[in-house]
Formats: sequence, structure tokens, C-alpha cells
Amino acid sequence: MDITKLTLSETLQALKTKQFSAVELTSAYLQKMDDNRDLNAYVLETPETALAQAKQADIRYAQGTPRALEGIPLGIKDIFCTKGIRTTSCSKIISNFIPQYESTVTAKLFNDGAVCLGKLNMDEFAMGGSNETSFFGPVVNPWQKERRLVAGGSSGGSAAAVAANLCAAATGTDTGGSIRQPAAFCGITGIKPTYGRCSRYGIMAFASSLDQAGPIAKSVEDCAILLKSMSGYDDKDSTSVNKEVPDFRTSLGQSIKGLKVGIPQEYRPQGLNEEIAAQWDKGIEILRNAGAEIVNISLPHTKYALATYYIIAPAEASSNLARYDGLRYGIRVDGTHLDDMYINSRTEGFGREVKRRIMIGTYVLSAGYYDAYYRKAQKVRRLIRDDFIKAFEKCDVILTPTAPTPAFAIGDKEVLKNPINMWLNDVFTVSVNLAGLPAMSLPVGLSHDGLPLGLQLIAPAFDEQTIFKTAAVLEKEAKFERLK
Repeated sequence: MDITKLTLSETLQALKTKQFSAVELTSAYLQKMDDNRDLNAYVLETPETALAQAKQADIRYAQGTPRALEGIPLGIKDIFCTKGIRTTSCSKIISNFIPQYESTVTAKLFNDGAVCLGKLNMDEFAMGGSNETSFFGPVVNPWQKERRLVAGGSSGGSAAAVAANLCAAATGTDTGGSIRQPAAFCGITGIKPTYGRCSRYGIMAFASSLDQAGPIAKSVEDCAILLKSMSGYDDKDSTSVNKEVPDFRTSLGQSIKGLKVGIPQEYRPQGLNEEIAAQWDKGIEILRNAGAEIVNISLPHTKYALATYYIIAPAEASSNLARYDGLRYGIRVDGTHLDDMYINSRTEGFGREVKRRIMIGTYVLSAGYYDAYYRKAQKVRRLIRDDFIKAFEKCDVILTPTAPTPAFAIGDKEVLKNPINMWLNDVFTVSVNLAGLPAMSLPVGLSHDGLPLGLQLIAPAFDEQTIFKTAAVLEKEAKFERLK
């Protein structure tokens, strides 16, 4: 039996019943990582750390004192600072940075007994939708990997590693769909929790009012287990919400009879991919047959969401990335004057997409354009949030597609020719971040050429339980088979 194919919940049960040891489990994952380096999912492997943690986990099991994630091998997205372990956000400008502190999310996971297999590839500073902007090169989607398809972004390494069984589960971050879109592309499950549910301390900032950590895993139950561990108030993060964290697993298996499921008309534009639309209809039918009431709703400001996001997110990125100046840490490229050093270091250190977003952000924040762009975008953001508030007066959860297309080829010329083509991949996901709501993507079927297609569930703030309850029904009835 290939023990790396087990879900996280199955692995926990097997460890508790001593079917194999944590060291044996970790060794199996390390071997699988070694056999699949062509996917480029990991940018740094930490076998010594992993085996040391696994040995401690076996001691805990022998003593009868295992913690919630004891011995579970995880991959960590390279945006989470890990003490003593190189963390780069997959950017050249900090390609030699070794943090002297631990992010709150990874600290919680390791305190619950998780094992760190290494750091996972991602789009540079989480800016991208295909994992092609990484300084370390693109991630290859494990589905039909001979076709060299993108794994999605920005958490492409996390999604590919989970799909290819290179870790039991992984951490991700989601600023505009960066957990959900790669999960859809790779045929696995991922949830972006409510803004403030997980601490942002120790996560390299892209857009501070949008970034949120979350789990990427093989099943709905696995996401529930991980999110419980990752969540909780943190006084080191001013945006962390002091709210009790429920056991999300208690929602699994509950009936959805009478649950009102909203279907937004704006998410079915003319020209929507027919296979995506068919899977959406399939999901609607599954929930209806399970006793849910299907309700048509409207989110009228959805059409402004992409434009709003690509003003606010770059503006915040421009501010957050100002700290990377070649002085305090990261690479430094000298020049004749101080200004030359700044220019040379940032020119050499940042990739093309990051430079593009910094320039956009600086422009919309500049004198004379702040009111015309940034302030107006913030007003529209409020309208988008209000749309969801009104919609949830009519329904309990919203069902939509996750992405407008299946995974596409690495180096796709149509995408590369115009960056807006890449940004359009976020059309179904960015509204959730702008409104600060929780949302999950889970796979429900395959395209005609065998690529995964995902659906998205959205709920009111801090109502992840309704998402898990509904997702468990969808998962059970869709009978999607993960990559083996």
C-alpha cells in the first residue's frame, strides 16, 4: 500500500492504530518528493527537520500523548516565515532570506505535531494565477503532466504537491483566489476562511486587507481538520478576530434539507465555458436532490470586481513591497548614488509581474489619481460587500464555478500576450476577498480531455460550518476521484 495516497484523516487514524510509524510515513513522502522533482512543487526540501519531527511524533504516540496533527507531513507555502528555514516568497530579491521568527499559522501547526517537509513553490509574492512568475520556475500540474499544464496560482506548488501526494496537506494563502483556483486546476480541495480567522503574522504581505491563510488538502474533512489548527486570535496581528474557533468537523454529515443555496445570475455570463456550466448544473442538482432549496440571487456589482481588485491589491502591494530596497536584507546591487542602488536592486530583484503591479499601485495612489481610482475602488468594494449581505438575506450559501476554464498550458501565448487574460482567471474568486467572506473550492468532475473542474461555495462571514456541511454533501455525491 502506498501510504502517501491516504487522506490526512485516514493517516491520523493509521498512526494512532500503529499501522505505520511517523518516521516511515515521512520517509515515504520524502521518497515521493524525490521521484517527482520534475513537478517543481518544492523550492526547498527539509528532510532532516522532517525526520527529527517525525521521531518526536513517534515518541508522543508511544507515550499516548499525540496532538491534533501528530506526525502529519505538511508542505508549507514559501510565503510563510519559518524560523531558521529559508523563506523567499519565490522572489530573487530575498532569495537568501532566513527568518529568525515563525509565522503564527505554521507555529500553530507545528505545535499540534505537524511535520515540515519543505517550502512550496508559488507565484512571486503571490502575484500571479499560474505559478509562472516564480523565481524558481513554473510548477507543473500533476494531471497529465506530459502536457505541461499550469497548476494555478499563486499557491500552485501547494496544490500540485497535495494532488501528487507529495505531502498529506499544505498551507496556502488567498488574496484573490490563490487557494481556490489552483485547487480547482489540480482536482483537490481548498478553503479561504473569513478574513481575520487566521493570523497574518509572519506571512509576507501582498495586499494586507485581502490576504488570508488557509488549507489545501485531499478532502473536505482534511480541510476541516487543518483549518481548526490554523485558526485563532493572535495579538500580533491587528486584523486577527477574537472569535471562538469551532470544530469544523462537527458540520460534516449534517443534513442540508431546507438549506437555501443561492445561484448568482452574474456568474453565468454569455459565453461561459459549456463544461464549466454543466458541472455547475450538476452541483445544483446534487444539492437539490439532497433537500436544499435553490434560490436565484443577484450580485449586481460583480462586473466591477476585477477592476476594483486590480486597483486595491496593487496599491497595497506597492506600499508593502517598498521595504525591499536592498538596504536591510535581500540582494543589493550597488550604484553610484543611493537612488541608483534602490533602482538597481529592485530592477534586478523583482520579476516582471511584480514590477507591473508596483507601478499600477504607485500610480493609483499618486497625487491627482488617488480620488479618481483608489478612493472610488474602495467605495465600489463596499457596494460589492453590500451585495453579499443582501444576498444572504435570501440564502444560506452561494454556489458558483471556481474558475472560468480548466488548467491551461505553461507558456500559453494568448495568456502571455496580454496580462489581462491572466487576471480574468480570477473573475469568480476576487469578490469573496473584497468582501472578506469564506469560500471553498472542491472538484466535481472532469473536462472532455480529463482535466479537473471545481465548484465554489461562499458563506457569510465566520460561517465556515455551512460551507463544510454543504461541501461534504457535494463531495459525497459528485464521487470525484483524486489523482492516484
